[in-house]
Amino acid sequence: MSLETEKKTIAAMIRIYCKDLHKTEEGLCSKCSDLLDYASKRIDHCPFKVNKPACNTCTVHCYAKDKRARVKQVMRYSGPRMPLRHPYLSVMHLMSTWKNKKKKVRN
Repeated sequence: MSLETEKKTIAAMIRIYCKDLHKTEEGLCSKCSDLLDYASKRIDHCPFKVNKPACNTCTVHCYAKDKRARVKQVMRYSGPRMPLRHPYLSVMHLMSTWKNKKKKVRN
């Protein structure tokens, strides 16, 4: 998955989480906006660049512990809702996850 697609996916997940749980109508609340900025910066600085795996299957944990916990919380909530709201991004994320798991099995 490209870095831009990865950024779109995390942005969509954070928007779902914020809209549903923080009841935002337009944009994101300040906490979610900060989390999105942080996640985007981490994706930009990914050591794997073009060969970037999905974060949930990555061998390098580049998020700070508190931010990782927040992102997990967002993903647990938004993940099941993604296929209905963002089917393309959901399929791309699943394909990236499966591809990376296959590589791990082969190695």
